[in-house]
Amino acid sequence: MNLFSATKPVKIIGWLVTLFAFLASCTNPKKEEASSTSFKVPVEYYKLKNGLKVALSQDKTAPTVAVAVYYNIGFRIEPKDRTGFAHLFEHMMFQGSQNLGKMEFIKLVQQNGGILNGSTRFDFTNYFEVMPAHKLETAIWAEADRMRGLAITQENLTNQQGVVKNEVKVNVLNQPYGGFPWLDMPQYANENWYNAHNFYGDLADLDSAKLEDVDKFFKTFYAPNNASLAIVGDFEIAEAKQWVEKYFGDIPMSELPAKPDISEPRQEKEKRFTKEDKLANKPAVAVAYKMPERNSPEYYAMGLIDQMLVQGQDSKLYLALVQDKGYTGGVSGGINYLGNMFNYSGPMIWMADLIYDANVSPDSILFQVDKAVDELQKNVTQEDLDLAIVKMRSKLYDDLGGFFGIGRADMLASFALFDDDPARLNTLEDEFRKVTPDLIKKTAQEYLRSTNRTILIVDPKAETK
Repeated sequence: MNLFSATKPVKIIGWLVTLFAFLASCTNPKKEEASSTSFKVPVEYYKLKNGLKVALSQDKTAPTVAVAVYYNIGFRIEPKDRTGFAHLFEHMMFQGSQNLGKMEFIKLVQQNGGILNGSTRFDFTNYFEVMPAHKLETAIWAEADRMRGLAITQENLTNQQGVVKNEVKVNVLNQPYGGFPWLDMPQYANENWYNAHNFYGDLADLDSAKLEDVDKFFKTFYAPNNASLAIVGDFEIAEAKQWVEKYFGDIPMSELPAKPDISEPRQEKEKRFTKEDKLANKPAVAVAYKMPERNSPEYYAMGLIDQMLVQGQDSKLYLALVQDKGYTGGVSGGINYLGNMFNYSGPMIWMADLIYDANVSPDSILFQVDKAVDELQKNVTQEDLDLAIVKMRSKLYDDLGGFFGIGRADMLASFALFDDDPARLNTLEDEFRKVTPDLIKKTAQEYLRSTNRTILIVDPKAETK
């Protein structure tokens, strides 16, 4: 569900550029040290009086602009008796505003040669568009218009309840491996309701949403003091600031509720579950470990462990499960299946998953996982670490350069929203370079222990009860 991934040719080019830079740095340590800070994303950050966080990043390589508005409300903290409400509300935001009627926002962008979308994640709901550079003011005005006042009607609510329920049925209930593992695993691995509920939405909860619930939700969470705005592309800073102030500046703040406790207890025992799936034709397994705290040294170490274990055809799990044993045709995995390791705020899991042949036992797969983890816990060389950093740099630059500027806007808006520091994206590479082989081993020993693990197996043969 990552909207910001680059195309395959771009990834290959980015990997080669990074590889050549790394090889050059190996022969010149001073050059390597300088290269880690040579590429800087220009960032200008400020706040409006109403609390809106604004991050501007000028890039004149193409005559386009990306505009992204992120609201600090995602799946985690939606109302307890309204599962799926944050996602439902994402749909409502396209149903019209004070000056744009139903679907007119979409028409406005598309008729001006732009593209747009939105999504709901663990910790935010976002809306974005890419427009020709000379239409930046139009995009800013349109986003401000729907922040200022949404068209909240019973007709729109009833319509979108039906749309979301149909989406749940198509994408999850009537789909083989529906919800596996991106929707399922958080519910099994986590203990705190905020992290463990069905965030796509229970059909009964979606039906029970009332018009007054929508109005209260909008007035509470869709306010400038609960949002960030990122603009990336070909524009003039002074002009953009003028338009942001003109259209967003007088939108009133809201009174935000106290943030709930979303912390997770330390896991002390391995958990194993089986999910019955009559639509699946092969078994599948997912393995998840609770992550270190975001922005900690161990967090960055886990980012590199992810590269070592599951990213690419040189990863330990790919080599073991695909090339050596032939149990499966591919292994997926990573930190945050609904984005990347940077655009979330609360507790998170690292996960790997695969569909495998019916004649293979899940314990055979878990044995290979344990073997790969054991290697990381006991033996990591500087060469292993250097390769992981090369791969991480490639992924980082893919994210920054992806999707017509939205990849960069995503990081800027996320870091503004969660850290009050969008320029933090310029320090990420240096943080990864601080990781040592010893830290990799210690992190693997603490966070990849079996007692911190949740296993979910899809059984295609079991009858649904």
